[in-house]
Amino acid sequence: MDLYSVVCVRDRATSRKWYEVFFGRPADEVIGEEHLWQVGENAWVVVDDRHMRAARVGGTMITLGVSDLDDILARLAAHGIGHEPVETYGNGVRHVEILDPDGNSLSLAQAPTR
Repeated sequence: MDLYSVVCVRDRATSRKWYEVFFGRPADEVIGEEHLWQVGENAWVVVDDRHMRAARVGGTMITLGVSDLDDILARLAAHGIGHEPVETYGNGVRHVEILDPDGNSLSLAQAPTR
């Protein structure tokens, strides 16, 4: 099974720059007006600003599992991207919410090391 999670944004140029910082690289693919970042073997985050998506801008909520939360947050901070407070759940998972310029929520979660 493949996953394509579409993030609806107001301005593709602004969002493209933000997502390049968030993912630490340019889009892996550009298909028409969509910019795609591969986040897993068969999983993609798609940034789209076409007018038919306007009503959904700011409504995306995605959680990505990561193994290097502190490194990612430091890289984002170096580019002026802030985040909500990091939470640690009872099971040891560390979780943080980051909002893109349109208010879309991209959360990062790091499982405890075993």
